[in-house]
Amino acid sequence: MALDITAGILGIEAEIAENKVKHLRMWIFECRDPSFEAYKLGLAATILLGLAHIIGNLLGGCVCIWSKEDLDRATANKQLAVASLIFSWIVLAVGFSMLIIGTLLNSKSRKTCGLFHHRLFTIGGILCFIHGLFIVAYYVSATAAAREDKTNQSRPTNQSRATA
Repeated sequence: MALDITAGILGIEAEIAENKVKHLRMWIFECRDPSFEAYKLGLAATILLGLAHIIGNLLGGCVCIWSKEDLDRATANKQLAVASLIFSWIVLAVGFSMLIIGTLLNSKSRKTCGLFHHRLFTIGGILCFIHGLFIVAYYVSATAAAREDKTNQSRPTNQSRATA
């Protein structure tokens, strides 16, 4: 969660740094100088978002549902874990793309002209915060589901020993 919060703050700071450079706008077209500061901050935010996702998935473990039947039999914690995992991947894909595009637009050493791309870093930064929420939900529910599975697996063996 701390990595996601840091990535979000860096993404928003990159937007602020990007807005400090010269812009010339005419209708929907814009010419602007790249911001090396925005490039550095955007790159750091992108790396931190990726690391947060990897660490969250490693800590949460593997919660898999292979069929509709598995989904129907799964506990609420397992269903929540799978839903959180899916949403975290979607938010990661969109947020990572926004941060990468914003970073690449600021990586060039000369002025670029084209359609304006405002708020890429801000949207990417906000998505980092949302990603953090989904990763925490995934970790908590996946851990609870694993604990439930362990409890359910040990329960039948204890009952079978008591009847024997």
